[in-house]
Amino acid sequence: MPKGPRGERRPGDVIGAAIKVAKIATGEIEEDTGPDDGKDKAAQALGRKGGKARAERMTPEQRAEAARNAATRRWGNKQA
Repeated sequence: MPKGPRGERRPGDVIGAAIKVAKIATGEIEEDTGPDDGKDKAAQALGRKGGKARAERMTPEQRAEAARNAATRRWGNKQA
């Protein structure tokens, strides 16, 4: 049986997958979400807020400089 991106087991054929989706949608079976990833949900929420808070504190010039540095690091070493 094939595995999904998180290792969950899924039907290998299209019809089997469609039937499983229909059963999940109707509540006949419960969706197998797999094991917990072990990460603290509160810490994840705080991490999502961090980038936005940092951007709000920065001046437009600082944001432009950070974007310039990021683009240089991302694309600067690429060879055509």
